[in-house]
Amino acid sequence: MNNTFKYEIKTTKEEQLINISCLVEKSVRESGVTDGIAVIFCPHTTAGITINENADPDVTRDIIVTLDKLVPIKGNYKHIEGNSHAHLKASYMGSSATVIIENGKLLTGIWQGIYFCEFDGPRNRNVYIKIMKG
Repeated sequence: MNNTFKYEIKTTKEEQLINISCLVEKSVRESGVTDGIAVIFCPHTTAGITINENADPDVTRDIIVTLDKLVPIKGNYKHIEGNSHAHLKASYMGSSATVIIENGKLLTGIWQGIYFCEFDGPRNRNVYIKIMKG
């Protein structure tokens, strides 16, 4: 059984965090794995994956605003494509996250969500989810 799932995500803004927890939960259900791990992977150099609060949308806004202060869109960058800020932000976030699966459910905290982080949109992106039996 192939337990690797690929999803396309259409981002709508230059920078945004999209809650993809439902895609990971769907992958777990479809895999039939009740105990193991889920690896969520982003194959892009200007986007990333993170886990953070999903109850208050101001948290994702605050993450973007703070990253913009730390790594401004306009800077003294040499990268010819003009998106160095997006590469740096993606590196800060990382390209993957791993979540434990227990009794067929993701073992996340009550306030946690899994986010796809866009830093160079809008674009059509991919995210891969690998479900492994433990």
